Amino acid sequence: MTDSRLGRVWTWLHATFPERQIYIRSQGRVQFFTFAPTLQATLAGLCLIFTGWVVFATASVIFKDRILAAKDHRYQQMRLAYENRVAALQTSYDELNGALVAAQGRFKSTADALEKKQKVLTGFINRESEMRGKLGGALVAAPVPNFGGGSGAPLTFGSGDDGLAGDSVGMEVPLTLGNRDTSDESTGSSQLFVMTGPDAPQPRASRPARSGFLQRTWKKLATIFTPGAASASRDAAAMARHPGLQMLAEQIARLEKVEKAQTPLLVRAQSNLQQGVGNLRDLIRQTGMNPDRFAGRIAARGMGGPEIPISEVRIAGISDPEFTQAYLGATAILSDLDQLSRAVNRIPLALPVSVQTFDRTSGFGPRIDPFTSRLAFHPGIDLAGPWGAPVHSTAPGTVVFAGNRGGYGMMVEIDHGNGIHTRYGHLSAATVRTGTHVGRGTAIGRVGSTGRSTGPHVHYEVWYDDVVRNPNNFIEAGRHVL
Repeated sequence: MTDSRLGRVWTWLHATFPERQIYIRSQGRVQFFTFAPTLQATLAGLCLIFTGWVVFATASVIFKDRILAAKDHRYQQMRLAYENRVAALQTSYDELNGALVAAQGRFKSTADALEKKQKVLTGFINRESEMRGKLGGALVAAPVPNFGGGSGAPLTFGSGDDGLAGDSVGMEVPLTLGNRDTSDESTGSSQLFVMTGPDAPQPRASRPARSGFLQRTWKKLATIFTPGAASASRDAAAMARHPGLQMLAEQIARLEKVEKAQTPLLVRAQSNLQQGVGNLRDLIRQTGMNPDRFAGRIAARGMGGPEIPISEVRIAGISDPEFTQAYLGATAILSDLDQLSRAVNRIPLALPVSVQTFDRTSGFGPRIDPFTSRLAFHPGIDLAGPWGAPVHSTAPGTVVFAGNRGGYGMMVEIDHGNGIHTRYGHLSAATVRTGTHVGRGTAIGRVGSTGRSTGPHVHYEVWYDDVVRNPNNFIEAGRHVL
């Protein structure tokens, strides 16, 4: 097969380049040269190569600038594509970094707000706990929430010495005026401050003119193309593309949910504290006294100051108006409950003697007089018991009389404040002197039968606004709380 191919090539070579002879005649002599087919093929090949080289060189010289321009164009395109890719990566990095910074800022602001609110709630709970600690005892009012979903501990007051002669329960949030920085990171206590700037413009009574279509469209376009809106849109797009940022956004949403859940807790606390105030007012009403008049008497003892709108009060570090309003409302009611509890603590709700060793021998109101056997009015209750048994004060107060007084015999009278007095008659001896400050349960005398008496007992009276009241109402009210 190879020989046949070589034969065909040899045949084509001899057919294309047949043997040729060149004759040269010089001076009567003739010479010739013979050119074989192989030599002709070789010379033809060399001529072809030379011609190709000449054509290539000529084309290179003629089209050199164009070729270089084409190469430079391709290089510029490659460089531009590379720069566009780098710019796209830089833009993506900037978007990611911006979204991360925005997410970190949002997380920090949310965490700071949550921390501030937590401090405020902690201060509120501490104040409520401190108030209950000072009030002691067992008067159950409305349960105050413990900010953990439970009903909280009951509000109690009064046993023994009231212990309330000092200052009122300390405010956890001091009130300050001015625009100065009132945050206190070292102590952790939140502070209130009052905005002293100009009043905000009041709304007009008439309805504002409705903007036209073009104006509304322009406002929408301006909103879309504002830097803040564009930045927020880029941050949202970056968060959507990166799972890590999505997780961070979910954690921020959880913090915001916890932060928003704190306001309903304060609203609930305010409702429960209001119920506690209502319970105390019901207790006062049960004794036969008017709770509104009693509360007014407390306020009339000395209160005042400038009236500052509650809308101007802010809590340092907290910009949530709903939380601020709920906190201020709960704090105000807690103060009202504190003040009312202090006053109720001075209401005589206990028995002056031990129930186990005494019997009630005479009640309040009309009765047959034991000396004259005629119908008469008895201004108190009689509790008969063993001679010399101790008689106790039924509420904190100051002794205003200790001595003999007519039909009362040896008597002790105590002023409990707010127009309330109690009297203990027919004592064998008084163990206190005029001007002595006593607490609930303090021994003030001993049972006897002095004065207009038929046997050892203590005559007990309650006076309010210089009018004698039924002690049974006070004792019955005290049975629910003492």
